[in-house]
Amino acid sequence: MPRPLLLRSLALLLLLPAVTPAVAGDVAVAVAANFTDTTRALAERFEAETGHTVTASFGSTGKLYAQIRNGAPFDVFMAADGRRPALLEDSPLAVAGSRFTYARGKLALWSPQPGTFTDAEHYLAEARFTRLAIANPKTAPYGLAAQQVLEHLGLWARLQPRLVRGDSIAQAFQFVASGNAQAGFVALSQVRAWPNDGTLWTVPQAYYAPIEQQALLLTRGADKDAASAWLAWLRGETALAIIRSYGYDVAP
Repeated sequence: MPRPLLLRSLALLLLLPAVTPAVAGDVAVAVAANFTDTTRALAERFEAETGHTVTASFGSTGKLYAQIRNGAPFDVFMAADGRRPALLEDSPLAVAGSRFTYARGKLALWSPQPGTFTDAEHYLAEARFTRLAIANPKTAPYGLAAQQVLEHLGLWARLQPRLVRGDSIAQAFQFVASGNAQAGFVALSQVRAWPNDGTLWTVPQAYYAPIEQQALLLTRGADKDAASAWLAWLRGETALAIIRSYGYDVAP
């Protein structure tokens, strides 16, 4: 090989490590339904920055937890509470020490129709509706929070005949958005993503237990670079800014 050509070939070989990207991977994430829109925004930015791919499955925290217990192929669990991640962390299904709070949820009473109520507590007490949507308190942390609010107001027993329960907070929101319920308790983040005006009451935090949304690394994802990268990225300022923009608080 002529010397000039040989030198050029060696120079190209020396440059290869600098321009060859790290091997991209895929992370399968089980995500609480209230975090759907936020996750899509986060995943788009994460994929652009890292080259990894996020495959997200959304549902109620209780149902996702049951699926993980039954062997569903997820690498990361992003719940809407801290109880179920803690249970998994104490089992062989998750990596001990990987659990952290990625968001603090806020509950809201919402109707897509402007002027539905001016005093939310008075509206609930007078029951000016035929159906009030909530998520199932047994499987969805936001549903449990809604139950706690109604118990705080002394209305839980009285409103039972008018409650329509969604399997997840996403379904409860859909009941209201479609007009099948006149109003409902939903995640504030869902309302932030709704394009039209409506009537909104952000429920005082004192009315329900804090919604600490926690994530953890599952054993299936322990050796996957994309899974570890996703969880680390969620704690960075870019991700935290996106999470705040969707109406959540974040851990200090």
